[in-house]
Amino acid sequence: MPDLLPTLKTTFGYSSFRPLQREICEATLGGRDVFALLPTGGGKSLCFQLPALVRPGLTVVVSPLIALMKDQVDQLQASGVAATFLNSTLAADESRRRLRGLHRGEWRLLYVAPERLMLDGWQENLKQWHVSCLAIDEAHCVSEWGHDFRPEYRQLAKLRKLLPEVPLMALTATATERVRVDIIKHLQLHDPAVFVASFNRPNLTYRVVPKDQPIKQVIDFVRKREGESGIIYCASRAAAERVAESLAGRGFAARAYHAGLDGEERARNQEAFLRDDTRIICATIAFGMGINKPNVRWVIHHDLPKNIEGYYQETGRAGRDGLPGDCLLLFSAGDIAKQTHFLDEITNPHEQQVARAQLRQIVHYAESAGCRRAELLAYFGETFPLDNCAACDNCLEPRETYDGTLAAQKFLSCVYRIRQNSRFNVGMNHIIEVLTGADTDKIRRWEHDRLTTYGIGREFSRPQWSAVGRELMRLGFLAVAEGEFATLELTSAGMNVLRTRSAVTLTKPMDLPKAKRAVRREGEIACDDLLFERLRALRKKLADERSVPAYIIFGDTTLRAMARYYPVTSAAMEGIPGMGEKKRAEFAATFATAIADYLATHSRLSFD
Repeated sequence: MPDLLPTLKTTFGYSSFRPLQREICEATLGGRDVFALLPTGGGKSLCFQLPALVRPGLTVVVSPLIALMKDQVDQLQASGVAATFLNSTLAADESRRRLRGLHRGEWRLLYVAPERLMLDGWQENLKQWHVSCLAIDEAHCVSEWGHDFRPEYRQLAKLRKLLPEVPLMALTATATERVRVDIIKHLQLHDPAVFVASFNRPNLTYRVVPKDQPIKQVIDFVRKREGESGIIYCASRAAAERVAESLAGRGFAARAYHAGLDGEERARNQEAFLRDDTRIICATIAFGMGINKPNVRWVIHHDLPKNIEGYYQETGRAGRDGLPGDCLLLFSAGDIAKQTHFLDEITNPHEQQVARAQLRQIVHYAESAGCRRAELLAYFGETFPLDNCAACDNCLEPRETYDGTLAAQKFLSCVYRIRQNSRFNVGMNHIIEVLTGADTDKIRRWEHDRLTTYGIGREFSRPQWSAVGRELMRLGFLAVAEGEFATLELTSAGMNVLRTRSAVTLTKPMDLPKAKRAVRREGEIACDDLLFERLRALRKKLADERSVPAYIIFGDTTLRAMARYYPVTSAAMEGIPGMGEKKRAEFAATFATAIADYLATHSRLSFD
């Protein structure tokens, strides 16, 4: 087995591996099929890039996103790696040039979309190119249970028959146990080495706040983070446009990014974001960004996401460089109603049932008084070992609780009486209408105005009763009954509470956020902030001269390390993270000179 550390250091500029990276590389180099689940920012790409440099032959990387292909190839080429891509953005003569290079064995990595691999003629190409590994990125796209199912991914199983001896690697950042099983089955992995890293992103802080004048909330948030890159996810194209216009009108560099824009404008906006010309992108939740931008410092969800997997992946676009990132979700009961309305329009009963369950899970997350991190990890089957993560709103400022015994008794009694009287279950809205004494056609037709629980809950508004009902579901006292309609039924625990009149503690609804106390955040690198800004400006200048995004030159982690240790010669750059040999030869002297010039008029700061 080759020693991987020298190549890791000289090519990528890192002296150690992230969790599971070495084990995954060694498994694929040993000829095994691999299933790897690493969280966003966990270093998935290195798991096929590094082995490609130490073994003969070509590594073919299947990627569903054109933008991501170009992005990764640009980064590899900047580090001196022979990598290329083939997709629909290339002119015919350029495609032919790259194909000739593949036949001559000039490339170590080829990025390609799944549908292109299935084209006529490609089977012969793959046989001739001495393929030594097939890496399937975003492998959750193969599963209909995943959050981004793509039918063309199902066709990739044919590659197993075409290249039976070639080890196959499936990689994803988000997959529940069910999706993992689906991936292994559909891609026909043979006795794969399975690696599942922790889903915890310790450098991210999670907050959920009640949505109240959302444009103002967004502007207040962004104003405190001027100069930082961020993404705002919106539920509709109109909202994405509206938020982008509101920010731009106040002097912020913000643009929209959604499927309704023509391809040229979308590409222009994306490029501006990658190059830090635009700091803020307002994107629709439905449209994947496919951007490997490491210095996104924050993510806002202007609207409620459709499911936890999507939310986790979208928040995971912050802090990919390991430095701190902030994740804010604006939440309102109105968003639940909007999403429910969209679900009612789904004609396939099974799809509707799955979508309803996913909506309940994300609402549960948003309203929960528990640790946000623990909630997210639990969804993916992982237990967070601490009682307090110190990096979410509920851990930093626990919400107040109250004695909710009477409210719980009223709600549970109403569910019980309706079932006893009518022999069928009803949904949340109908239960609340009975509790608040509403006069509706259904209540009269089913004679629910004669129940002892009719009108006993007039002290609460309908939204308040909705919050109580959802919390009783979270506590396990109510469950959604099996079947086509989302009706509620008592669980055995709920029946026990009703019988014994046990005390029930409920959580007060979220308030608007108070002023936050400063806390040291995971991943923070203390440095000379003025020097960091100077180095950022230099990086931008060098990147613009080369027509590449700034992070292709260096990531923020590298600049912060320079602004902490003040290396004033190329030799002193040894040990700065992200400083591989090619980049040291190309850029170290320029940055060292800038640091020396800075120190001529500024004193060094101490960071012990």
